[in-house]
Amino acid sequence: MSGIIDWIDNEVKTNDVIVFMKGTPDFPQCGFSGQVVQILNYLGVPYKGVNVLSSDDLRNGIKEYGSWPTIPQVYVKGEFVGGCDILREMFQAGELQDFFGERGIEAKGAAAAQ
Repeated sequence: MSGIIDWIDNEVKTNDVIVFMKGTPDFPQCGFSGQVVQILNYLGVPYKGVNVLSSDDLRNGIKEYGSWPTIPQVYVKGEFVGGCDILREMFQAGELQDFFGERGIEAKGAAAAQ
């Protein structure tokens, strides 16, 4: 299992924004992953999506890596942010745009103009 943990760790550290999700950004395969994709796309934040359904090792490994039992999981600049509920709450409170801005990640979408 350590091989997959090392791979996940490398992905988290080398991508400014990464979402471990069910499905892909173009074809999310669960509602929660779909909501995270909608929020990030709306904000215009560049991110990498990783489909955890492609491998049991990956699906189990990300839960172990983040000490978080559910998918999707969002990491920003190597830091675990949370899953769908946390991201949605931050977005609805208007905190998510500031969160990305404070980390030097430019949101280019509709919300950035507000």
